[in-house]
Amino acid sequence: MTFWTNADAASIHHPIDIIEEIVEANRWLFERAHSDEMVVELAGRWCHYRLFFVWQAEISALQFSCQFDLKVPPERRGAVLELLSAMNTKLWLGHFEVNAADGAIIFRHALLLRGARATNLSILEDMVEIALTECERFYPACQFVIWGGKSPDDAINAAMIDTAGQA
Repeated sequence: MTFWTNADAASIHHPIDIIEEIVEANRWLFERAHSDEMVVELAGRWCHYRLFFVWQAEISALQFSCQFDLKVPPERRGAVLELLSAMNTKLWLGHFEVNAADGAIIFRHALLLRGARATNLSILEDMVEIALTECERFYPACQFVIWGGKSPDDAINAAMIDTAGQA
């Protein structure tokens, strides 16, 4: 078994600094109250998103979450959890969940960066882009279930239809 030291973590460019470069390049609003944390707010096609980034140096992991501007009412929670389960089977990275405390829908993913000599900007850009793409793709399905009263199956089928062009 190989153990690593904090010296290994020191060789990694701070991922939150790199995320800040991405955020500034996109002109998104952000707050960095701590060197290891950042909150970003941006408008998507369907709603506003709140992105959270937390760096855990002890394990060289970057935790990322993207919260919908949408709350699940208690009476729709079961149907939404069924929908999220179906959505998660369609993902390559990350997963969707419902925050038990406030009913918010969240996309969550973590990157383990131990042993990386430098944190790659393109990896972090891809992580954010993939998350936002998946959130935009599945937001309408969540709306169908929460406010439209549709079944999780109908909602996931509608979300998986690829459209040509824009109306």
